[in-house]
Amino acid sequence: MGSLLKDIFGLFGLVDAVYKRLRELLIPKQIYSWQTFIYLSVYSWVLSYFAIGYIQDIIAFFGWLFLITGTAWYTTEDPLKVPGTFMPVGAVITGFLVSVFAFGNQEDAITSRTIVLWPTISALITIIPDFFEGTGTDSKAQIPKPEVRQRHVILVSSCMVLSCWLQFYFVMDNWLQEYPSLQADNFKRSTFVYRIEEPVSNTFVGITQDGKAVPRNGLVILDKLQPRVEQEIAERPWSEVEKWLSEANTRVGNLGKQVINKYLGQYEEKELWRAEARVGNNKSGYILDLLSIWLGPSSNPRGYYLKKSCQINQVAASPRNVNTRTSQPDDSNTVAEVECDRLNKLITGAPPPQQ
Repeated sequence: MGSLLKDIFGLFGLVDAVYKRLRELLIPKQIYSWQTFIYLSVYSWVLSYFAIGYIQDIIAFFGWLFLITGTAWYTTEDPLKVPGTFMPVGAVITGFLVSVFAFGNQEDAITSRTIVLWPTISALITIIPDFFEGTGTDSKAQIPKPEVRQRHVILVSSCMVLSCWLQFYFVMDNWLQEYPSLQADNFKRSTFVYRIEEPVSNTFVGITQDGKAVPRNGLVILDKLQPRVEQEIAERPWSEVEKWLSEANTRVGNLGKQVINKYLGQYEEKELWRAEARVGNNKSGYILDLLSIWLGPSSNPRGYYLKKSCQINQVAASPRNVNTRTSQPDDSNTVAEVECDRLNKLITGAPPPQQ
């Protein structure tokens, strides 16, 4: 029985201790305290919810100022240092709030700019108190001692380098999103970019018939271009096909622009792809090579392009072709038969010259 009563009173003592701690944390001992600023920030945000127009923006602006001031005050009362530096953890927290307040937006408070500037702002917040002497209203400006200024330079420079690396990450990430074909290129010789997953598993990378990783957008161009070319020349009179082939590069280029605008419209890299054609002769007809050429940066100074070859043969026309496709008896004797490779080839270097 005595043990039970002891446990009960011990539990009450724990609850009482927690209550006192929460009371000290939530109820300020004096009006001029960090809790007052936190409560003012909450009160401002509640008011801004019911306000409209520029009044809402003004109230929200002061809410951010109260929050930043209260947080900075609380975190500097008993500062905890970042390991290996003299930067208080409170400066890091305050720097984050300042960065979100200054460079965030209503749609997305945490943006790439807030993350990039966070370390530098935190460093500036850390060194600002050393330029003032005294406390409260009695403070005055001063120039820190040389050894203190040296620490300031090292801290701010280190944080600026960290901000630069963060900016580099976001720039590269944006490039790889807007120019996904760069992901299929060779980054192994890069000092800054390291691929953490195999190109084969990437949704922006495809595979050619020889097992090489290539930009999927380049494959899309050829795969969507092929049926359009077949539609224009398959089962057409041979004389019309030969005329079409004499203008093949222009015609394929126009069809390629339509394909690129339709299927690559969401990417900035659509301006860096071009479709061309090359025509060659063989014993049974012609060979039409459809090319999707990458005009952007590449690890190979000569660039690369993708090729899909189509064999165009002259065959006898069927009765259906004679009745529906032609109006002149002389042209109905032979028509074009088109057979294209199922897979594409990746070729390093500049495309062959036009004949």
